[in-house]
Amino acid sequence: MFGKQRKLDTEDELYDYALRALMRRAHSVHEMKQKLMRRADSELLAQVVLARLKEGGKLDDACYAKQFTRGRTEVRKQGKYRIARDLRARGVPDRHINAAIAESAESHDEAALVRQRIERRLRSFRGEISDKKFASLYRSLLAAGFPSDVIRRELKSITREELSSPESNDDA
Repeated sequence: MFGKQRKLDTEDELYDYALRALMRRAHSVHEMKQKLMRRADSELLAQVVLARLKEGGKLDDACYAKQFTRGRTEVRKQGKYRIARDLRARGVPDRHINAAIAESAESHDEAALVRQRIERRLRSFRGEISDKKFASLYRSLLAAGFPSDVIRRELKSITREELSSPESNDDA
């Protein structure tokens, strides 16, 4: 359906292509390098454009990791393990990943994020919470990248609250 994209043979064309890609969304250095290698006429041309983007401050893995971590923590409410895995898949070095996650941990309480996800998920459950639903909730939190000890602690505290609230209603 779509034809093969033509190779770009000048630095300006390839640079404009890279800027358009960066306007759509931020990219890590590794992602941009792959993108440029697919479209460049030569590997040297791609390296020159990549260096130009880095020098201009348009491509920076440290900033990308911080921005990515902030978005995944605040918007998607994901845990540090999932964020780290996704950043590694995008070719971001571990030193930038660790720094971004540490910075995010200072401003966000992981237990509170787990609690929010649990409460949102519990609202969707109908009837009594069976062991099967409980296991499903636990797996979804693990997949979201939260540590298992934090998940267990929050699930125990939520279930204690669930068990104590019907008793208080019966006394009234």
